[in-house]
Amino acid sequence: MSEIIYLTDVALITCVLDKKRTESVLLAARNVGARVASVHAVHGWGVRERFGALGVAVESEKDVIVFMVSSDQQDLMFEAIYKAAELNVPGIGYMFVSPVERVATYVPEAVRKELGVNPE
Repeated sequence: MSEIIYLTDVALITCVLDKKRTESVLLAARNVGARVASVHAVHGWGVRERFGALGVAVESEKDVIVFMVSSDQQDLMFEAIYKAAELNVPGIGYMFVSPVERVATYVPEAVRKELGVNPE
Protein backbone atom coordinates (compact mmCIF):
# COMPACT_ATOMS: atom_id res chain seq x y z
CA MET A 1 0.00 0.00 0.00
CA SER A 2 1.30 3.45 -0.87
CA GLU A 3 1.96 6.32 1.50
CA ILE A 4 -0.93 8.76 1.97
CA ILE A 5 -0.09 12.27 0.85
CA TYR A 6 -2.08 14.89 2.72
CA LEU A 7 -2.83 18.27 1.18
CA THR A 8 -3.25 21.11 3.66
CA ASP A 9 -4.07 24.84 3.46
CA VAL A 10 -7.36 24.04 1.77
CA ALA A 11 -10.72 25.79 2.07
CA LEU A 12 -14.21 24.61 1.17
CA ILE A 13 -16.48 27.24 -0.35
CA THR A 14 -20.15 26.32 -0.22
CA CYS A 15 -22.73 28.34 -2.14
CA VAL A 16 -26.49 27.78 -1.91
CA LEU A 17 -28.26 29.65 -4.68
CA ASP A 18 -31.07 29.94 -7.16
CA LYS A 19 -30.72 27.22 -9.84
CA LYS A 20 -30.79 29.79 -12.65
CA ARG A 21 -27.45 31.20 -11.49
CA THR A 22 -25.50 27.93 -11.27
CA GLU A 23 -23.96 28.03 -14.75
CA SER A 24 -22.75 31.63 -14.39
CA VAL A 25 -21.21 30.82 -10.99
CA LEU A 26 -19.41 27.75 -12.37
CA LEU A 27 -18.07 29.79 -15.28
CA ALA A 28 -16.89 32.64 -13.02
CA ALA A 29 -15.17 30.20 -10.66
CA ARG A 30 -13.46 28.43 -13.57
CA ASN A 31 -12.25 31.80 -14.87
CA VAL A 32 -10.44 32.53 -11.59
CA GLY A 33 -8.88 29.08 -11.28
CA ALA A 34 -11.38 26.57 -9.90
CA ARG A 35 -10.59 23.08 -11.17
CA VAL A 36 -13.44 21.07 -9.67
CA ALA A 37 -16.93 21.79 -8.35
CA SER A 38 -19.67 19.58 -7.03
CA VAL A 39 -23.30 20.60 -7.62
CA HIS A 40 -26.24 19.20 -5.65
CA ALA A 41 -29.94 19.97 -6.21
CA VAL A 42 -31.77 20.71 -2.95
CA HIS A 43 -35.18 21.78 -1.74
CA GLY A 44 -35.36 24.07 1.28
CA TRP A 45 -38.08 25.35 3.57
CA GLY A 46 -38.64 28.32 5.83
CA VAL A 47 -37.32 31.19 3.75
CA ARG A 48 -40.14 31.01 1.24
CA GLU A 49 -42.76 31.56 3.92
CA ARG A 50 -40.87 34.47 5.46
CA PHE A 51 -40.29 36.36 2.22
CA GLY A 52 -43.71 35.36 0.85
CA ALA A 53 -45.39 37.57 3.43
CA LEU A 54 -43.45 40.52 2.02
CA GLY A 55 -44.65 39.75 -1.48
CA VAL A 56 -41.25 38.55 -2.72
CA ALA A 57 -41.39 35.21 -4.52
CA VAL A 58 -38.53 32.99 -3.36
CA GLU A 59 -37.86 29.76 -5.24
CA SER A 60 -37.32 26.89 -2.79
CA GLU A 61 -35.50 24.74 -5.34
CA LYS A 62 -31.81 25.59 -5.03
CA ASP A 63 -28.42 24.25 -6.03
CA VAL A 64 -25.56 23.76 -3.59
CA ILE A 65 -22.19 24.23 -5.24
CA VAL A 66 -19.08 23.14 -3.35
CA PHE A 67 -15.57 24.22 -4.35
CA MET A 68 -12.35 23.02 -2.76
CA VAL A 69 -9.62 25.63 -3.23
CA SER A 70 -6.23 26.46 -1.80
CA SER A 71 -6.38 28.87 1.11
CA ASP A 72 -4.52 31.52 -0.86
CA GLN A 73 -7.24 31.41 -3.60
CA GLN A 74 -10.24 31.53 -1.27
CA ASP A 75 -10.75 35.32 -1.18
CA LEU A 76 -10.50 35.72 -4.95
CA MET A 77 -12.83 32.74 -5.50
CA PHE A 78 -15.32 33.91 -2.85
CA GLU A 79 -15.60 37.37 -4.43
CA ALA A 80 -15.98 36.00 -7.96
CA ILE A 81 -18.71 33.58 -6.87
CA TYR A 82 -20.54 36.26 -4.85
CA LYS A 83 -20.63 38.62 -7.83
CA ALA A 84 -21.62 35.94 -10.37
CA ALA A 85 -24.41 34.65 -8.13
CA GLU A 86 -25.62 38.18 -7.38
CA LEU A 87 -25.96 37.30 -3.72
CA ASN A 88 -26.68 40.93 -2.89
CA VAL A 89 -30.24 40.32 -4.15
CA PRO A 90 -32.76 39.11 -1.50
CA GLY A 91 -33.78 35.46 -1.75
CA ILE A 92 -31.01 34.39 -4.15
CA GLY A 93 -28.95 32.44 -1.65
CA TYR A 94 -25.88 32.55 0.57
CA MET A 95 -22.34 31.21 0.77
CA PHE A 96 -19.70 30.41 3.35
CA VAL A 97 -16.10 29.23 3.68
CA SER A 98 -14.99 26.34 5.88
CA PRO A 99 -11.38 25.46 6.63
CA VAL A 100 -10.39 21.93 5.65
CA GLU A 101 -7.90 20.19 7.91
CA ARG A 102 -6.51 17.88 5.25
CA VAL A 103 -7.31 16.28 1.92
CA ALA A 104 -6.09 12.98 0.53
CA THR A 105 -6.31 12.08 -3.14
CA TYR A 106 -4.19 10.74 -5.97
CA VAL A 107 -1.11 12.91 -6.56
CA PRO A 108 0.68 12.33 -9.88
CA GLU A 109 4.30 11.17 -9.76
CA ALA A 110 5.61 14.41 -11.32
CA VAL A 111 3.93 16.47 -8.59
CA ARG A 112 5.21 14.13 -5.85
CA LYS A 113 8.76 14.57 -7.18
CA GLU A 114 8.33 18.34 -7.25
CA LEU A 115 7.13 18.25 -3.64
CA GLY A 116 9.99 16.00 -2.60
CA VAL A 117 7.74 13.06 -1.74
CA ASN A 118 9.10 9.64 -2.73
CA PRO A 119 7.14 8.13 -5.62
CA GLU A 120 5.75 4.61 -5.18
